[in-house]
Amino acid sequence: MKDIEILDPNNTTKNREILHRLIISQLFYDGFAAIAAELANSLRTDPPCPPSNKLYQIMINGLQNDKKEVDFDENPGIDLEFQAEGTANSPEPATYETAYVTSHKQACRSGSFSFDGQLVATGSVDASIKILDVDRMLAKSAPDENSEQPGREQQGHPVIRTLYDHTEEVAYLEFHPSLQILASGSRDCTVKFFDISKPSVKKAHKTFSDCEGVRCLSFHPSGDFIAVGTDHHLLRVYDVNTGQCFVSAIPAQHHKGAINCVKYAATGKLYATGSTDGSIKVWDGISGRCINTFADAHNGQDIYSISFSRNGKYLLSSGKDSLVKLWELSTSRALIAYTGAGSTGKQEHSTQAVFNHTEDYVLFPDEATTSLCAWNSRNASRCHLMSLGHNGPVRYLIHSPVAPAFLTCSDDFRARFWVRRTAVNNY
Repeated sequence: MKDIEILDPNNTTKNREILHRLIISQLFYDGFAAIAAELANSLRTDPPCPPSNKLYQIMINGLQNDKKEVDFDENPGIDLEFQAEGTANSPEPATYETAYVTSHKQACRSGSFSFDGQLVATGSVDASIKILDVDRMLAKSAPDENSEQPGREQQGHPVIRTLYDHTEEVAYLEFHPSLQILASGSRDCTVKFFDISKPSVKKAHKTFSDCEGVRCLSFHPSGDFIAVGTDHHLLRVYDVNTGQCFVSAIPAQHHKGAINCVKYAATGKLYATGSTDGSIKVWDGISGRCINTFADAHNGQDIYSISFSRNGKYLLSSGKDSLVKLWELSTSRALIAYTGAGSTGKQEHSTQAVFNHTEDYVLFPDEATTSLCAWNSRNASRCHLMSLGHNGPVRYLIHSPVAPAFLTCSDDFRARFWVRRTAVNNY
């Protein structure tokens, strides 16, 4: 086992070989000779591995050092390279309760949280957009609990803006990552930007027009660019300030169907797209070149949602097959499949799989039962089901980026704001 002492951090193949020899030697040492011999035979280890307690000692030393390290990020998110156990520190989604319900005149199919979690936006087939204040929703839902907080019970109606500037369904909404601006994409082939810092705002101050209906959009973390997916197979990236449009110059890299979802990673170095062609593509955020393609990511079915983990190592996806998958970008493989949603095995309508604010859980609405499916994000164990209280399929789900709260938007014309009651003061 002398080669264990000589490590080249860049030689992954050699290091994994050393790891496998350590595992075999530890199994021999602990008395599992038959298992060790079978594993050694499968891996064809040469020379043979002697019994050794080395791996146990390395584990003890590693855990002791791990405890000494100070983690300055209270919510580091999911990282399967360094997290061995599936323990969650945040409240299970099934413990959330409805705090407020708002209605549109037609189906509600889009929603968004602001970057600080203080505002919520909903969009509808009736072409309207509502912006709601989270504190006001909480005050309305529990006036007795909040009566001791000065001024909270007199804050007024939770709907603080209603925007009318589209002529068809509002398909997608996203707040600017740092400014009081809301971007909306519509079936009327436009992307509009609303300055919501102005109380009297009704119309957009900027509009990008397209020749195809808009399905999705995503701001670059700087807010200077916005990626837009449409009924066309070509992704557009706009300079928000100048309106200049960029597309990839390599035809072979493009999708072959409409783009259902697009997301930037938190660093802006990557963005990803999902399409009706059944593939997920990962793009370089600087050059705009496609650097990876997961073909038939969901058994050839439409891709409905994608989102990066906070550290940018993983991509969470959902598809028409009712499956939710966690992809490791460095190895291009699906590490985890979250199963059990979708009793029919196939979604009729698009919806989203999302992380909660700490990335301890994955959330996904079950279309057939209108209930919420949730899994431990690290080990895929199923959590308790929770009825979402809608009378139609949930067409959009988004979780707050900062607190235990989420929003559901449904074809029953309603949007429901859910919150963990004991965590109200987190806002």
